[in-house]
Parts: sequence; structure tokens; C-alpha cells
Amino acid sequence: MKDWHLAIMAEKIMGIQEIVEQALRNGYLTPTQEAEVGRICDKATELSVEEYMALDRLMGALLTGQVVAVPRKQFINVMEELVLTEAITRIAVIEAEQDCALDLGDIAAYALNRLPPLYATTEEGAQYQRQRAEEELMDLIRAQVQEAINHSMARPQFHPERAALGKTSGKEVFSQVSSLLQTYATDYERPAGETSQ
Repeated sequence: MKDWHLAIMAEKIMGIQEIVEQALRNGYLTPTQEAEVGRICDKATELSVEEYMALDRLMGALLTGQVVAVPRKQFINVMEELVLTEAITRIAVIEAEQDCALDLGDIAAYALNRLPPLYATTEEGAQYQRQRAEEELMDLIRAQVQEAINHSMARPQFHPERAALGKTSGKEVFSQVSSLLQTYATDYERPAGETSQ
């Protein structure tokens, strides 16, 4: 464990020349190494001749295929798409029938935390995961979304009497503030000569 930690620390403080030497030895340039070279170049006001030569060697090796740049993978969780679609459909029906507003993000997160992820890195993989989910997991998805909605609707609304300032008149706001002051500032003393209204 200690050696692994030291290796990570050494990689973090590598300079351009060390990164290039490692890439040439391994035959590939990782996204982390690429980002570190970019960070060093952005931070430095001027690179040394040795650093320019190392970058030139790296560029040549990348062009000839001696070193391959490992691409960054983009992962998608197909389950997110399926849960959102189901939640949006259910919420629309409930909000049309009842006078309530449900939080799509809360409901989707609640359901997703109780469902298995379905990751894919390509569109073909995503299509496979979608088809698999539709065949094997739709009942589970529907059940978890419904449970999330039930959970959301069962939560108490804190201060449902609150209204946005734009929905109240100036007199109502003044009256509310005045009422709050009378309730919470009962011991407030007015300066001499000031009278209550």
C-alpha cells in the first residue's frame, strides 16, 4: 500500500520530460498524463529547451503511432433516462389531477438510489441496456418511481402558508413584517419622541 501511494505521489510531481519518457516506455499516454502536461504548459511562463524537445519527441511518437493517446471514456447510466421518463409521465398525471407540485429531481434521485445502474460507453451498449431494462426491469422501475412519489407526497410541507413576495401586495408585506416584529420584538423600546402608528 505504501509503495502504491509513493508511486501516485511521484506521478503527481512528474515534469514534462518524465511524463514523455514514461509514455514512450509504456507506448501510451493516459488522460491524466495528458492533463498534467497541459497544466504544466499553462502554468509555466516559459518552457525550457529540454521540455520543448520532450514535447517534440512526444508529438512525433503520437504521429507515428509509437505512443497512443488513451481516449477519455464517456459513461452514461441508461437507468437515469428510464427513471426520468417514467417519473415525468407519472408526475404529469398527478399534477393534472391534484393541486400539488412534485420535485422531479428528488423523485428521480430517490428511485435511482434503489435501482441498479445500467452503464454504457457507446450508443450500441446503451441500446442493449435499454432493451434489457425494458424486458427485465420495467416493473421494478415503475415500482421504485411510485415509491419515490409516495415518499415525496407523504413529506410534510414546511410553512405552506408562505407566499412569494411577488404574489402579495406592499400593504400585505408590511402587515406581515409588522406582525412578526410585534411577535418577536416585544421588548423593543422606541427612541424618545417616536410614537406607534
